[in-house]
Amino acid sequence: MSGQTLFEKVWQDHLVVPETPDNPAVFYIDLHLIHEVTTPQAFDMLRERGLPVRRPDLTLATMDHSTPTVPVPSLGELDVVAEPAAAGQIRQMIVNCEEFGIDLLGFDSEHRGIVHVIGPELGATQPGKTIVCGDSHSSTHGAFGALAFGIGSTEVGHVLATQTLLQRQPKTMAVNIEGTLRPGVGAKDIVLALIGRIGVDGGVGHVLEYRGSTVRGLTMEQRMTVCNMTIEGGARAGMIAPDDTTVEYLAGRPRVPQGADWDAAVTRWLALPSDDDAVFDLELNLNVSDLDPQVTFGTNPGMVVPVTGQVPADTGDLSFRKALDYMGLAAGQPMLGTPVDVVFVGSCTNSRLSDLRETASVLQGRRVADNVRMLVVPGSQAVKQQAEAEGLHEVFQAAGAEWREAGCSMCLGMNGDVVPPGKLCVSTSNRNFEGRQGVGARTVLASPQTAAAAAVAGEIADPRALLNH
Repeated sequence: MSGQTLFEKVWQDHLVVPETPDNPAVFYIDLHLIHEVTTPQAFDMLRERGLPVRRPDLTLATMDHSTPTVPVPSLGELDVVAEPAAAGQIRQMIVNCEEFGIDLLGFDSEHRGIVHVIGPELGATQPGKTIVCGDSHSSTHGAFGALAFGIGSTEVGHVLATQTLLQRQPKTMAVNIEGTLRPGVGAKDIVLALIGRIGVDGGVGHVLEYRGSTVRGLTMEQRMTVCNMTIEGGARAGMIAPDDTTVEYLAGRPRVPQGADWDAAVTRWLALPSDDDAVFDLELNLNVSDLDPQVTFGTNPGMVVPVTGQVPADTGDLSFRKALDYMGLAAGQPMLGTPVDVVFVGSCTNSRLSDLRETASVLQGRRVADNVRMLVVPGSQAVKQQAEAEGLHEVFQAAGAEWREAGCSMCLGMNGDVVPPGKLCVSTSNRNFEGRQGVGARTVLASPQTAAAAAVAGEIADPRALLNH
């Protein structure tokens, strides 16, 4: 009998009741991350049934999606800077967490931030755990060798009530990535290139395991970027086997085991990687040695080309033409030189300290173009403090960018940070759907360095030219 994959080890370890042809498996959840947008209905479900939260100690709450990224001195002043609906969600989150005894990282918490940023930095995200959240990009936590995926509001209620989910076992896909990245090319470019290759439905029904020398050489923050966008390729989750890099990142964080428990945990974690004779349902190879910075040109993350490339030829597909019409681009048009109105650096994909350092490396000593508005939004208050300790905020502000409080911000345009209708935004976020960043907003996804280069040039630009300079 062949060995097990990383996914299979975690899956088997969390089965309460195995699946049958007629019924899905009952699957145990180790960590439930919640935020203000996808929980109100779930808490109402508990109230209607007179149920408590089964494991509040395994539930961690923050506020990020609707939270303004301008300073809010007190909750009483929230209405001054937040839309009424957003303010209502925030206030209801406070009520819900107090009523059900859940730890909430609220406005007064130095640990508040985007749910997929704070989990890892607090050490709540750990190898071998099952982690869910009412958010598509929960796959981020798979960078640690966790099995993490997004769930809907009804499922959020189910986990709150039972600490389990009903699940069918996905298939597995190995994504073998080899090669050495060139300067100016990063983790965001890897995952955009992958999605461009497999399409937005290429991973449907599968959990992807990212493997190979390139992956082993990535930092934890880079690994999180890759796993974050796994869902954009249609996959259920993305995972990377834990190794010494994982252990070094987690060591000393507030919510990891201590003392002898730490030693036992490390031993357990390092036994999780896929066995040498493990068999995957699918395998895919990607060499990134010649990879260029990537940008999207259409209205889904699979519509991607090198920044030095052109909009592909018209396929005759109606959706393709509709995407180009929406974006105001034409087949054969170079991406370089496309005028830019807004640049956004942030989101659960690219708002960590290393992303801000990369952004500053391009902005240092330069100015954002007069016609461009640039927002730089840290992923957590802890990231904000670290960035300010390094003086990164001074680089951003001297360049003419806006330096904000932590939150999801312009990724999804539901917190006051929106792209005006018809304007084009180069964004380090994860989705470029029609209207994602505001009604009529046009979005080009890119890495932090490519986004910063666009801000300086006032048009889509190759960051390597600025880095070499």
